[in-house]
Amino acid sequence: MRRAIATKTLAVVVIAVVVVAGIAAYLFIPQGTGPSTSQDITLRVATRHDTTITDYALQLFLQSSIAKQYRITNIIFVSVQPSLWVDTIRGAQAKGTPFDVAWGGGPTLFDDSYADGLLAPINKTETLQTISQIADSIGGAPLKRLHNGQIYWVAAAISSFGFIVNKDVLNSYQLPMPQLWEDLAGVDFAKKLPTSTVGFATTASSTSHTRIYEIILEKFGWDTGWSVLARLAANGKPYGGSVEALTGVQSGEVPVGIAIDFYGYSSELQFPNTKYVLPFNESIINGDPIALLASSAHPDAAQAFIQWVLSVDGQKVWLNRDISRLPVVPSVFNTPEGQARADLYADYNATINNIGIPFDDAKVLSYEYSMKVYFDAVFSDVHDSLVQAWMKLVNDYLAGKITQAQFQNYAYQLGSPLTWTSGGQTYTFTLAYAQSINDALKSTATASQYAQLWRNAARDHYQNIIQSLP
Repeated sequence: MRRAIATKTLAVVVIAVVVVAGIAAYLFIPQGTGPSTSQDITLRVATRHDTTITDYALQLFLQSSIAKQYRITNIIFVSVQPSLWVDTIRGAQAKGTPFDVAWGGGPTLFDDSYADGLLAPINKTETLQTISQIADSIGGAPLKRLHNGQIYWVAAAISSFGFIVNKDVLNSYQLPMPQLWEDLAGVDFAKKLPTSTVGFATTASSTSHTRIYEIILEKFGWDTGWSVLARLAANGKPYGGSVEALTGVQSGEVPVGIAIDFYGYSSELQFPNTKYVLPFNESIINGDPIALLASSAHPDAAQAFIQWVLSVDGQKVWLNRDISRLPVVPSVFNTPEGQARADLYADYNATINNIGIPFDDAKVLSYEYSMKVYFDAVFSDVHDSLVQAWMKLVNDYLAGKITQAQFQNYAYQLGSPLTWTSGGQTYTFTLAYAQSINDALKSTATASQYAQLWRNAARDHYQNIIQSLP
């Protein structure tokens, strides 16, 4: 009997100790260090990255302690076109399959996402601690977007913008090695027309190529910038995306293609006959963001994934030879994996030491939608007419039918902002006008109407140039 009572007493004491210990553990565990749920979690990520990046990132992440701690057993990456970005994220939330994270696509896409209310501020202590180790800017380019002291996106990698050259094709065409954007828009690259010499993508299909067009406009100014873009496009071939433009260079279809830097670094490894060129004092450094989406069903786990991407272990993704991107955390080069990529480290140093151009993100955002619709309408959609006018102009100049001064004047006119009449009023595509209609062109229907106006005006403009030449 006494033995039974003693046993019961001992059991009560043990239970009491366990309960007290449990309460104490709950009270003293630092907040935000554990998973928000005891269920296995699948995250959904909207991305502009290709499967080479996302597959490798998933492989490394699922092996990490963070994935195990937060019971993240899978990540579904969904590739989303820039033009469908907002609608896709909102549509997924409406269907009950919301996205948790947005990753990759450039700062403009993420600034638009912030303006549309898609992003949530990062507030997880551990994630913020990791972010605090990343510089606020590099080479004048922001690596974080802050509002009222809260971080809405942070760069997970950095990039520059230039072009990739197929040296074999360039030599076979007897063309000089280009160094600057003007070279791609010059007479030398027009001599092979109607055979295209430059690959470029439509703005609707490539955020990186869109960034290059914005860089050129900011480098040369609005009017001269459009002149450079017109001649570059006339020398080139419009592709349905940046990957297609890259393939055009690697396959020898064109000798040069504009590109974001990591396409160039990967191409140099896979195709030794190609070379990436960073135009000196004619480019910028770009921070490629990652962000927490306001629609996230698992914000703690989503921020844990962001934390991993920005950690040294997560930054090793960029060192993969099939990826070859520049990390935002340079200390990753001190790891064994980083020391094996001396080539990428040299590219990193060359990039951050390149003299960048002044680039005002807010200004670019103020005209971006207008610029994109206009570029595709007057250069890509009526490309044949553009090429005909440029060919006629170059051939007359080379044949001595017009002077150099006349040629320069016509070359400037080729891409000068269009003037057109609508509803009895005359308009010109000035910077101020582009800014004034920018928000309206976020509507697909409105953008389509303006594109038709500009296509018609562009055809007439190119025909007038042809008819005014000898």
